[in-house]
Amino acid sequence: MHAIVVAAGSSRRMGFDKLLAPLAGRSVLWHSIRALAKCAEVTGFTLVVRSELIVEMRGLAESASLGKAVSIVEGGAERHLSVSAGLATLEEDGFVAIHDAARPLVTPEAVAGCLALARSTGAASCAAPVADTLKRGDAAGLVAGGVDRTGLWAMQTPQIFSNRLIREAYAQVLEEGALVTDEVSAVERLGRPVALYHNGEWNMKITFPQDIALAETILASRGKAGEA
Repeated sequence: MHAIVVAAGSSRRMGFDKLLAPLAGRSVLWHSIRALAKCAEVTGFTLVVRSELIVEMRGLAESASLGKAVSIVEGGAERHLSVSAGLATLEEDGFVAIHDAARPLVTPEAVAGCLALARSTGAASCAAPVADTLKRGDAAGLVAGGVDRTGLWAMQTPQIFSNRLIREAYAQVLEEGALVTDEVSAVERLGRPVALYHNGEWNMKITFPQDIALAETILASRGKAGEA
């Protein structure tokens, strides 16, 4: 299985490039790639980045990939354009894992479990049931009603698909000029099922500065802080 790591975002909410931010002695990007590389089923990487960071991120990716091949492509202005650029580098057969570079806490076990589910269904995504109470807010910032969380799942990455299926899904997205926020949404547009892999481990997305401290605590609890 090939892994596409999406690292072309602008980090607007973070205020600085979160993928290069230090995390437990390494960078956020390094931890994300190392976790994928430790999954035996991952054979190589395509890293999708902003043009001005190609050299720096290539070095980080190659230092984390455990010798597995890394190719670099330039990303687009929107996520679906970046993922499409990554997909264009792949062969038709096999499976592909698409992972947010800002999720450094994914575990090799979760990647392998999600792949096993995708092999039996054609498409699967790491996810977790929504546990928080959900409320709608109105324009004035006041509570405007509740949302039943029964059956609600928070989507994570990696999201894993047969190459043929995800290529077909993105071809339709591009043809119709649609905007999708993840690959599951693209496949849903085809009316194809996607299985949910219940990931019980922390797999948060680094979005705000305080997320770094929490991620460091989690890595330390796993005994991976400062890992070589």
